[in-house]
Amino acid sequence: MQASQQRLREDIEANARFGDIDAPAGRGRTVLTGSDADRRAREFLVERLRDAGLSVRIDAVGTIAGRWVPDGADPDAPPVAAGSHLDSVPEGGIFDGPLGVYAALEAVRTLQERDAGASLDRPIDVVSFTEEEGARFSHGLLGSSVATGARDADDALALRDADGTTLDAHLDAIGFRGTDTIDAAAWDAWAELHIEQGTVLESAGAGVGVVDAITGITTCAADIVGEADHAGSTPMDERRDALVAASEFVVDVRAAADDVAQNQSSTAVGTVGQFDVAPNARNIVPGEVTLQMDIRDVDYRAMDAIAERAEAALDELEAAHPVETSFDRYRDQRPSRMADDCVAAALAAAATEDIDAKRMHSAAMHDTANVAGVTDAVLLFAPSADGLSHNPREWTDWADCATAASVLAGTLARLAGA
Repeated sequence: MQASQQRLREDIEANARFGDIDAPAGRGRTVLTGSDADRRAREFLVERLRDAGLSVRIDAVGTIAGRWVPDGADPDAPPVAAGSHLDSVPEGGIFDGPLGVYAALEAVRTLQERDAGASLDRPIDVVSFTEEEGARFSHGLLGSSVATGARDADDALALRDADGTTLDAHLDAIGFRGTDTIDAAAWDAWAELHIEQGTVLESAGAGVGVVDAITGITTCAADIVGEADHAGSTPMDERRDALVAASEFVVDVRAAADDVAQNQSSTAVGTVGQFDVAPNARNIVPGEVTLQMDIRDVDYRAMDAIAERAEAALDELEAAHPVETSFDRYRDQRPSRMADDCVAAALAAAATEDIDAKRMHSAAMHDTANVAGVTDAVLLFAPSADGLSHNPREWTDWADCATAASVLAGTLARLAGA
């Protein structure tokens, strides 16, 4: 079941023009939710969906779904759905998100051309979720969180960007504040194709990745409070230097993550990625430091272990330094397991096309993590050149895009009843 490389490429390249940027290398785009680039990307998608004979719905937070009802399908049967997102990070690449949306559309077109409609029992939805990246409203996976009931639509619409403008206002301004309902729990199954954003497939020479688990994420903040003082007149033995203590904490978190990865779960990672230092002046002893941590794994117990050791490290700092500390584990998303039948369908689709498939896990978060909580789901990966993503140099060969889209088409055919 061969997807059209040319048609898929034309769609992705057309989408790449919306929010395109001048990049010294590669091809980049910036598409923030509610921007003019977002409006144009959405309008183009709706046009392409309708060109393929799909009916279009738009929910309250702007998530778009196009539905194809095959000739032999029960129009009232729970559909199988596939898709991804069209928004981007600032100065991102052209494949992250759009490949999944347009591969889903191409999968439908491929099934239509193969006259598979008579053998399908269910409709197929092609979906583009709003604000997956969280680049404008600091809440990633936003559209899928509403579609899965994890977040109330009114709460999402009230979110404000850095300028104080609500999501509601942005969607109204571009004409994509919809009135339909998109309920992921009503889908019989879900499949998402995404670029890998890593080098596992490239190293293995595999044509497609079939993901059986998506990492969980624990996000923590640590606050270390000392006392700001004059850098010249404060003796070394009288200093309450928060940054010195914070530096030791970073090393402690790294040591904890290394130990857990070596002895408990090889896929566990822990990162201290953000420092806010106050007053942050060259000639003042730092009085307060707030650090942000990102902890991930497909084994929740390993995530717990790193977080617990990070909190314990703060207690040790208070004993060793004249500082006070606090710890806030403010986000805790557990790992997601893909459904066995969906994984099997994807592996069978790859085998039928004689495509080498690698079973693997995802170390990045995707909308599928939310959807897997309410229905059967699977995530597919296409190879990423050098593993680059969130970068204008992000690249997946067009042949690899079409190969992965072919596997997606075969997966949807199996899940929809063919």
